[in-house]
Amino acid sequence: MDKKIFYGNITPNDFAEAISAHFHRGNFRTQAVGDPHNLKVQVASVRNASSGGQTALTIHLQTVEDGVMVSVGQQAWLGVAASLGQSAIATLMNPWNLLNRLDDIAQDIESLKLVESVWTVIAKVARTHGASQQLSARLRRLSCEYCQTANKAGEPSCVACGAPLGKIQPRTCMNCGFVLLAREAVCPQCAKPVMR
Repeated sequence: MDKKIFYGNITPNDFAEAISAHFHRGNFRTQAVGDPHNLKVQVASVRNASSGGQTALTIHLQTVEDGVMVSVGQQAWLGVAASLGQSAIATLMNPWNLLNRLDDIAQDIESLKLVESVWTVIAKVARTHGASQQLSARLRRLSCEYCQTANKAGEPSCVACGAPLGKIQPRTCMNCGFVLLAREAVCPQCAKPVMR
């Protein structure tokens, strides 16, 4: 399951509406369930579609501090694989059958790119709302333990009283947006190496 956190003025519903608008057409249908802070959107092929195999994918949208965590589940692709196999067998039996299966093959290829298409829609929505995977301005501030003054994250000492700000300051994974500790060399969320 791929996860990314987008910080900014954005809600799970913003993502859900865009996913539904993009995919609720042709051979795909969508449905959203849950509450405004915790939504699941399912994108699935229509039963008895005129072309292509069956597939389904669930996107989990959850409110986090100053943003939304997006998780895209594993795609059910066995129906697509069966449809592609059927096209291959029909073509082996008679090459002219390929002409009759072109719509099926095109739909199957579109279905195989479903996860990539979902992430493209999610990235577009985030850009439109000014959200990004970088920490929000509020989370990039660190309060001094002694005088409670807000300091920019990464500063070694308080701008007001000069006290040390501590060793653990927030930063995020460049791949998924997960908040990291200073000592972490690999992101605990996506297992990618952390850029220093």
